Amino acid sequence: MIRWLISIALHLGANFVGLLIADVVLDDLSIQWEVYIFAVAFFTLVEVIAGPLITKMALTNVPALRGGIALVTTLVGLIVTDLIFDGFSITGGWTWLAATVIVWLGGVLAAIVLPLIFLRNVREENKQAPPAADRTWAP
Repeated sequence: MIRWLISIALHLGANFVGLLIADVVLDDLSIQWEVYIFAVAFFTLVEVIAGPLITKMALTNVPALRGGIALVTTLVGLIVTDLIFDGFSITGGWTWLAATVIVWLGGVLAAIVLPLIFLRNVREENKQAPPAADRTWAP
């Protein structure tokens, strides 16, 4: 349960960073600050729900899409969030493409960096803990 909550918190943080970068970089992407937190939470929810569905469809119907599932999931999340929130707007085909890549890349980088920053104490405690007696490995 704790790992699941940490995973969700990191996912929210990664999407927060990705959407923030896209909002700053792209002129045709606009997120009003009043709805920013709600838009990030909703976007993350859509990604969490759509990810496994898109993965299952891709592996069943289009196995070549396997590598681009995260990008497709990001695009779906952006589309649904744009449809639901008035304060979230993306206009122009190139902006949709750039927003998808920027949010995905920002999310990937944040997903790598955020655990290093926020889970440092957990890693240090695990390094100092003695190994459990029941975790012996036998060939």
